[in-house]
Amino acid sequence: MFDNMDFSKMGEMLQKAQESAQQMQEESASREFTSKSGGGMIKVTGKGTGEIIDIDIDDSLLEDKESLQILLISAVNDVNKMIEEDRKRAASSMLGGLGAFTGN
Repeated sequence: MFDNMDFSKMGEMLQKAQESAQQMQEESASREFTSKSGGGMIKVTGKGTGEIIDIDIDDSLLEDKESLQILLISAVNDVNKMIEEDRKRAASSMLGGLGAFTGN
């Protein structure tokens, strides 16, 4: 399992992993994700950090509370899924890059 690993470079590997994780967090925080529901009647935008930064609601929904709630929940859940998928993709990419440090 550890045949090709150079343990003398462990500190360097950990430093690079930390730098990569920090860069990934910064990139994720700067990304924005937008989801629409109800044919675009609701639009929710969130940052990669998970923070919702904008909600746009079509005026026609203001008279229909139940539809507004359903569409809003759907759009928020979709944005959260997008953010989570982006985090998983970035983590997978970072972990895949660690193989380069082990000589594999």
